[in-house]
Amino acid sequence: MSHWIGTTSPADAGMTDFKECLKQLRDGNSNEALLAARRALGVSPKNPFYLSYTGLLAAIAEKRFADGEALCQEALGMRHNHAQLYLNLAEVYQQCGRTQEAISVLEKGLVSAGRDFRIRRALQKIGTRRDPMVSFLHRSHPVNRTLGLLRHRLAGPSKAA
Repeated sequence: MSHWIGTTSPADAGMTDFKECLKQLRDGNSNEALLAARRALGVSPKNPFYLSYTGLLAAIAEKRFADGEALCQEALGMRHNHAQLYLNLAEVYQQCGRTQEAISVLEKGLVSAGRDFRIRRALQKIGTRRDPMVSFLHRSHPVNRTLGLLRHRLAGPSKAA
């Protein structure tokens, strides 16, 4: 018989706090989400997801970018094949204006975590598009679209600079 009957186990407490963190983050309450992430991390300090979300939220809620980066990097060191950990680190980089590093992390995530649609969507959102071929015409102009498609076929997809 388990001695946890009637109480919450530490693992359950961490998961409860983590679920609360995700709910608060989804609702736009970054400070409350950070408090819940820290509680979860206190229960299970080696959980890469708790580390990563604590880092992400430290960057968002408190502008502690170096701490956020360090926590997200530590999480990736523990589990390098999960897309969400790459997405969190990339968001920390974006929050502090390091767009090229965000793109680089997401591209590594495509390799390590597989071609996850969330990573592809994040890359599209950042906008890794090349400049229009004919700069004085709008990007959607038929000349730019045709030349851009040709460039894409010949040179391949755009790479981060």
